[in-house]
Amino acid sequence: MGQMIRMTMSDGAEIAVYHAEPEGARRGGLVLIQEIFGVTDHIRDLCDEYAADGYEILAPSLYDREHPGFEADYTGPDFDRAVELARKLHPFDLSLKDAQTCIDALKAKGPVFITGYCYGGSVAWAMAGQSDDLAAASSYYGSLVPTMFADQVPKCATIAHFGRFDSGIPIEGVETLIAKGHPTAQIFIYEAGHGFNSDRRKDYHEPSADLARERTLALFKACGG
Repeated sequence: MGQMIRMTMSDGAEIAVYHAEPEGARRGGLVLIQEIFGVTDHIRDLCDEYAADGYEILAPSLYDREHPGFEADYTGPDFDRAVELARKLHPFDLSLKDAQTCIDALKAKGPVFITGYCYGGSVAWAMAGQSDDLAAASSYYGSLVPTMFADQVPKCATIAHFGRFDSGIPIEGVETLIAKGHPTAQIFIYEAGHGFNSDRRKDYHEPSADLARERTLALFKACGG
């Protein structure tokens, strides 16, 4: 359904962005932020699914400056490269700026939402706390959410999804996040592991994925989408 386009970011870099037009009546814009593995076929499928629900999608290829066209598998050298890009080579703040550029490109047309997965889940939560241009946010298992951004109160209605058995995000940290009681946020815990939303991963858990998507769409619709 969608296609790769080129967009100029705030630092002047031109990067690839997956763009999908909405089917039927337009509900709003949605910035969808990748896992550490890039804008993979899984991420593009998610974009197309949200477009089918009436959202115009922009999904920036965040690592295009450091590794143009990067798409990784979940194991082996690809995984190692993804971790290197996310943790050493690509500044997290630049991902936030790229997300805002995509938000800016959509906001004149109506409400804008954000969602993200893994690395992108951290970006989505961070943007909910920093951007004044979002109607709602849905964050999936972002490891930085219970640590770096736990005290950041979202400016818009925000939900976050975590797996109880996620070895990379200790459940104690998630429970501490819940205890913060941020009035604009709701945290959900699923009986699943990390990456439960992706049917390409060993921890895929279809009931959790379906419920999280249902909650995400309900939130967007409640906030004008």
